[in-house]
Amino acid sequence: MTDLRRLRYFLAVAEERNFTRAAERLHVAQPALSRQVRTLERELGVELLRRTTHDVELTEAGRELASRGAAVVAAADELWERARRFGAGEAGRVIVGYGTSVGYETAPRLLGAVGGRLPGLEVVTRVLPLAAIVEGVREGSIDAGLARCPPEVAGVRGVVVRREQQGVLMHRDRPLAARDAVDRAALACEPVLLHPREANPGHYDAVIGLLSAAGVEPEVLLRDVAFDAAQTPVSTGRAIAIVGASAGAAAPPELTWRPLHPPATIDIAVLTREDAAPAAARFAAAAVDAAAQLGWV
Repeated sequence: MTDLRRLRYFLAVAEERNFTRAAERLHVAQPALSRQVRTLERELGVELLRRTTHDVELTEAGRELASRGAAVVAAADELWERARRFGAGEAGRVIVGYGTSVGYETAPRLLGAVGGRLPGLEVVTRVLPLAAIVEGVREGSIDAGLARCPPEVAGVRGVVVRREQQGVLMHRDRPLAARDAVDRAALACEPVLLHPREANPGHYDAVIGLLSAAGVEPEVLLRDVAFDAAQTPVSTGRAIAIVGASAGAAAPPELTWRPLHPPATIDIAVLTREDAAPAAARFAAAAVDAAAQLGWV
């Protein structure tokens, strides 16, 4: 196969019909341009140009090559650029897993912001429990994850993309709902709804820890379903829940959310393999950048 550079040189001469003007356009010396075109003719075994005193004329073979050569060069340029973008992580496919709690606001807003930064990236999402997210990232079945309080795992890199304000989700008829903020110590006699610790040890311990810091040893009511959009035990008055502001905003109308006092946050992180593929690494970097602009970190 001939060098594409020689084809580019020939096309410039064919368009200008003059070696001097073509050399100036290409920013090369005219003798070098002439040598490259002659080499192309030898490789093809045909005469492409008939040189005159001042200009050149295309032979029949030259006209055929000129008519189709531009498309070949354009296709090659597109291919090179596509390969460059894949190698730089600007294009490709990224599978992102996230949990239901992150799906209230964090994942939609963050993924939208990343899409604006990396329009060539195809993002496929999956809603998964924390253990499946972490294991999927570790072994490579998913490229990135968004998770609350993820554990430290060898080979997995986590970067915080949101420190989400925490508050009390409760039925609007509860006396605590009349307050602008809820002092943690006021929760001493309130059953607290939580997922079982094995579902997300980091989050469970974080909630217990922020109450323990106020001297509260809460009565824990464990959720009996993985996802309950109606927050049934809270709606029926059996318990309160410590949730992020995004979950509070999505709660049913009979519930209300009030921030904790003193303020408390829980981390949400983007997870990737330490040896992440270019697209996954670029996704994570864009997520961190977007989170900063959103004021989350």
